[in-house]
Amino acid sequence: MDFRTELTPEKLPVLIRPQSQIVTIGSCFAEVLGRQLADNKVNVLSNPFGTLFNPVSIDKLLRAALLDAEPDPDLYVERDGLWFHYDFHSSLWGHSREELHRRLTECLAQTGLALKTADWLVLTLGTSVVYRHLETGKVVANCHKMPGFLFEKYLYAYEHVQGTLKGLVKTLKQANPDLQFLLTVSPVRHTKDSLPVNQASKSILRAVSHELTVWNEQVHYFPAYEIMMDDLRDYRFYEADLIHPNTVAETYIFEKFAGCAFDDELRGFITGRQNLRKALAHRPFHEGTESHRRFLESLLKQLEVFARKADVSQEIKEVERRLRAFQTIDPGANQAA
Repeated sequence: MDFRTELTPEKLPVLIRPQSQIVTIGSCFAEVLGRQLADNKVNVLSNPFGTLFNPVSIDKLLRAALLDAEPDPDLYVERDGLWFHYDFHSSLWGHSREELHRRLTECLAQTGLALKTADWLVLTLGTSVVYRHLETGKVVANCHKMPGFLFEKYLYAYEHVQGTLKGLVKTLKQANPDLQFLLTVSPVRHTKDSLPVNQASKSILRAVSHELTVWNEQVHYFPAYEIMMDDLRDYRFYEADLIHPNTVAETYIFEKFAGCAFDDELRGFITGRQNLRKALAHRPFHEGTESHRRFLESLLKQLEVFARKADVSQEIKEVERRLRAFQTIDPGANQAA
């Protein structure tokens, strides 16, 4: 008897190609997906603002990027001698307000350019729970470990989430009419909000995502949340915190993603890339032997062919370095593997 319900998403009506330019924005899953795409040499701008959980903050920063606007001047904050901004993740910081301002302005400009030319925007929604900064009355993306009494926490109403995301899609389509949207709901559970509130929060995001796919033929949905909750319904697929998916789960979900979202050429490209990565990571049992040299020479030829499709210059340099190392080995010491 099979004690597992496998979820295999249907093919998207429009597929991601090797030449596609992708931007990922949102919660931890957007970063995981962006990293996996980058590792496979896909053209991606991965989570440039850092982790963003709620749709209000995502909407604000994407609009600022499209308008080439500067960061909100009201939301800079200093903590322990470092500067942060409430609209951005804490991975974006500076030694001074001026340094942080320059960094954030460059980040917004880079993202704006990417959005206007991208083929795909992958938007991962994490939670409908928001924190409002009481002094300014503005919703923030990150509290940066500031005291809780500075903020008001509440569940954003369904109608507000719906209006925010509907308006964002419209604005992005005006800026880039050919842009395709791929929505996901993050499988990471926000247990600090309590499981009942987390479930309400995810339900709002999931329902709005569904409506957006019904209203817009350019908006699609990938069931990362459903795969984690149903297909991988076992704590062995979680990290030790029992909240975040582990590497096995991330790899499985990415394979499902590739199966439904990539065209045949891109899937073949990624398979070839993964085979090359395994070969690069290979450590021979008898290093320095003639068979090892032949292996490296063959790998170098494969990389040179693959270089016509993607930048593998660093990998080529590494293999060439390993081959040069043979010059320091006494040829008489070589033995068959």
